[in-house]
Amino acid sequence: MDLGIKGRKALVNGGSAGLGKGSAQALAAEGVDLYISARQEDRLQATAEQIRRDTGASVTITVADHSSNEGREKSLSICPDPDILV
Repeated sequence: MDLGIKGRKALVNGGSAGLGKGSAQALAAEGVDLYISARQEDRLQATAEQIRRDTGASVTITVADHSSNEGREKSLSICPDPDILV
């Protein structure tokens, strides 16, 4: 399905597991430049590698807890002006 979002920037918080991971995978499959954050670095790294391998998408990661102000600032530092925010 072509959603017309190829080339957009998507920031997915909590993107290493569950619904966040599923959202990140679906967005990457649509051709967005993907930025994901999560608290657990090892799982985040593994998810990013899997998405890159499966889709060829550009994936940038940061370890951050989006439930805190500091974590939200850190997430936005890798993608300050996202077109899509999950």
